Amino acid sequence: MLAYFLDQSFQDLIYTIEEVNFKEFEACVFTNCDFTACSFTAVTFIDCTFKNCNFNKTKINHVALRTVTFDNCKINEVNFAMCDKLIFEIHFKNTILDFSKFYTLKMKGTTFNNCSLVAVDFMQTDLTEVLFEKCDLYRAEFDQAVANKANFATSKNYTIDPKRTKLKKAVFSMEYLKGLLFTHDIIVE
Repeated sequence: MLAYFLDQSFQDLIYTIEEVNFKEFEACVFTNCDFTACSFTAVTFIDCTFKNCNFNKTKINHVALRTVTFDNCKINEVNFAMCDKLIFEIHFKNTILDFSKFYTLKMKGTTFNNCSLVAVDFMQTDLTEVLFEKCDLYRAEFDQAVANKANFATSKNYTIDPKRTKLKKAVFSMEYLKGLLFTHDIIVE
């Protein structure tokens, strides 16, 4: 039996490995909470916001994220690839997502605003119309991704092979255009 929480605020909590399992949270706000010890099973978040929360190395294999916002969170080495794909919608602001995985997810319209995405795995991910606003994409992997109409204009340090990633109508700044030319061994000054 699932426990259901509607329109509640949770603050300054450190969750144990199974504490959030088999629960559904709707329109809830989590502030300064630590989920690092969690290993989620059958958890649903609908219209929820996480502020200043820690998810470093959290196991989120069985989580539904439906219109969820992460603001100023630490989400290093988290594998989103096994999340429930039904109505999967997430947004990130001022968040560290280094070494996380979004492999094969459909992330159309997702926003990454002022995020660190160092060595993030976007392989085979649908990034159509995704906004990368002021993000650091150093060593992020885009192999076989679809990034049509994605906006990279204010982001930096990306290396994307246009032969291996769909980029139709994607937006880039002239300053970081060299990130698309790396495979051609061209020097841009």
